[in-house]
Amino acid sequence: MQQALAVNDQPDTSFTHDYVRINGQRIHCVSAGSGRPVLLIPGWPQTWYTWRHIMRALAARGYLAIAVDPPGTGHSDRPAGGYDTGAIASALHQTMLQLGHASYDVVGHDIGMWVGYALASDHPGVVGRLALTEAVIPGLAPAPPIFVAPEDNIFLWHFMFNQVHDLPEALTAGKEREYIGFMLDKWSYRRDRVAAEVYTEAYATPGALRAGFAYYRAIPETIRQNLLRAESALTMPVLAIGAEHATKDAPLQTMQGRATNLRGVMIADSGHFVMEENPDDFLAHLLPFLDQR
Repeated sequence: MQQALAVNDQPDTSFTHDYVRINGQRIHCVSAGSGRPVLLIPGWPQTWYTWRHIMRALAARGYLAIAVDPPGTGHSDRPAGGYDTGAIASALHQTMLQLGHASYDVVGHDIGMWVGYALASDHPGVVGRLALTEAVIPGLAPAPPIFVAPEDNIFLWHFMFNQVHDLPEALTAGKEREYIGFMLDKWSYRRDRVAAEVYTEAYATPGALRAGFAYYRAIPETIRQNLLRAESALTMPVLAIGAEHATKDAPLQTMQGRATNLRGVMIADSGHFVMEENPDDFLAHLLPFLDQR
């Protein structure tokens, strides 16, 4: 086990690091607190570290917060395939089972929202409450048009770029920090609160961007799966959270008709990285939602 390094490189002794093996692949998990387990799934281009503020608050509230580096991310292994949301959801559920948790709540951000939806749909009875933030889900939301205003395109162009084979690796080789830094710059509203160095360092390591692109290249398979999942609405309580300067109410609109017990909120004064940019307001909605039993 290790201790985490915070942005200021000081050890954070409240976090415990574990590694589990699922189908021969190592998955990195970080936990804090004790009580009802809450699985925290980050998106691209971040790692488990995006949840650090949320983890401390959950632990103080009497929850066991478990943030993961999904396959291909952070300190987890980077398999050659298996990046569709069904495969990732299965790997994370097996991870929770190995950690001793047969049921738990889930909070997913960005691609973690895609995975959280798949996990809740594919493993009925496992997820007690589901919070989804700052994304639309392929196959549930309509595909955006090609010609959109520049302020919208900044959140959309990478969907096509990241799916192209070979070219993204060729263009970003040696420029990984610049590429990830551009995303963090353009998608954030309170840029100073985003742990940019942590993420640019993580995605500058060999194979990291290739694995990140793989989630986007798996979108056709994820869409196929989601068209089947959408035939049955989720029955657990679902909270959809958007941010004023990013997806706005798109998470709620995406989940309309996909969950029988759905509510939505929008966090003001925040960009895409809402858990870091405005954690207090995020927690003001998340904690009461999780507390309701």
